[in-house]
Amino acid sequence: MIFTETKLKGAFVIEIKKLEDERGFFGRSWCANEMKEHGLNANLCQANTSFSKKKGTVRGMHYQINPYQETKLIRCTRGSIFDIIIDLRPGSPTFKQWFGIELSQENYKMLYVPEDFAHGFITLEDNSEVYYLVTQFYTPGAEGGIRYNDPLFGIEWPVEPTVISEKDKSHPDYKIK
Repeated sequence: MIFTETKLKGAFVIEIKKLEDERGFFGRSWCANEMKEHGLNANLCQANTSFSKKKGTVRGMHYQINPYQETKLIRCTRGSIFDIIIDLRPGSPTFKQWFGIELSQENYKMLYVPEDFAHGFITLEDNSEVYYLVTQFYTPGAEGGIRYNDPLFGIEWPVEPTVISEKDKSHPDYKIK
């Protein structure tokens, strides 16, 4: 696995180190030992899948509140998305900054999202599927959200958001805690 830290400390783009031959390739997409060697949380307990029918679908920006914060490992297994994270750690030098990257079935990239980050994405094509590995069990009532167009963050979506849930549209402006 190839680990590249993003501009947001503790968040990584992870790529499969491909061993290729005439059949295709083989590569590791998860290894607890390699995660731990990079100081990353490898205590996975749940896997989730989301499927979006239409290009321009926004899911997010979601986060979990203390003590239920999740670390996530995100991979797009069908189609493509622009995946976005926001650093919500008040003591961090990148507090309130966002980072985005294209994840697709073709590039095999993954995004490691540490605790205390908001996460969301927009689909770049119809019929996109996203696979999440997470370090916490889902806890009803422990989630928070940031509106996709909250001016505090100035997220630059690469395509026009066209499908957004009522819940995600109605998050209030983010208040710094």
